Amino acid sequence: MTSENKAGGRVRFSCIAFVCLAWGLVACVAIQTFIAGLAVFTNPIHWFRHTVFVHIFEYLPLFMLLFALIGKLPARMRWESGGLLLLIFSQYMTANLPGAGAMHPVVALIMFWLSIAVAKRSTRFIRRAAGSERNRA
Repeated sequence: MTSENKAGGRVRFSCIAFVCLAWGLVACVAIQTFIAGLAVFTNPIHWFRHTVFVHIFEYLPLFMLLFALIGKLPARMRWESGGLLLLIFSQYMTANLPGAGAMHPVVALIMFWLSIAVAKRSTRFIRRAAGSERNRA
């Protein structure tokens, strides 16, 4: 296997990993919102689950950023991954700073919207890249 093939395989793997992580983040943000709804409308015991569940996915945008760099994804997707990471940090700030709590659900809405946009854009990008690769073969 040549170094060119290894590099191409690494890029391809990174792109696919990015897409999987992006859609995983969409699912996690939706689940996190559902858990918050359970806490508000069903039983406050779910707040504990809400605070624990975030630790499962809080680093997904960081891994997305790393895979975007390795996979040579467009700069926009790298910036958006960084933005998603900042939004997660913002969630910690709005949950813990007095007076900032009202922004917590607003930031969650922005994070959900951006994560869907990134997941859709990256899926289209990977499909186009796979199509052009097939056309070359």
